[in-house]
Amino acid sequence: MTDRVCVGAIAGSFGVKGEVRLKSFCAEPDAIATYGPLTSEDGATSWDVRITRSVKNGFAARLSGVSTKDAADGLRGARLYAPRDKLPELVDDEYYYTDLIGLTVLDTGGTELGRVKAVLNHGAGDLLEISGKSLKQPVLLPFTQAAVPTVDIAAGRIIADPPDGLFE
Repeated sequence: MTDRVCVGAIAGSFGVKGEVRLKSFCAEPDAIATYGPLTSEDGATSWDVRITRSVKNGFAARLSGVSTKDAADGLRGARLYAPRDKLPELVDDEYYYTDLIGLTVLDTGGTELGRVKAVLNHGAGDLLEISGKSLKQPVLLPFTQAAVPTVDIAAGRIIADPPDGLFE
């Protein structure tokens, strides 16, 4: 497990006074401002975040040290990371996406299907993107109790019971 978790991203500038358009990846979107300071992916830069208002698909926010539209535009696409110890404790059967990436996926008979490459959510539920040597292309496995009955972070594995034909 990493000591930082991606909690959001900057979608670009908002207005002309240095505000950014902020996308939150948090279960409670406005909680992103409480986990700070947030850092860049490489950890070299950190910002205090103050949400100024809700906007379509996110928030308008002020980041410390960002005071011009050009500076805000320059941050477009930057991912924001929070220290893991600032995030809420998870209940059983809840996981941070970052903890699932890289886990080995086995079927119920113990045969390796691949590894989790990404966790996606397009609005209808979470999907695990599984890649592996025996797969011609990545497979999207629904991240449901039926399709993924066991997640063992400590052992680094997921036991999957995929729908028929998904891994053929």
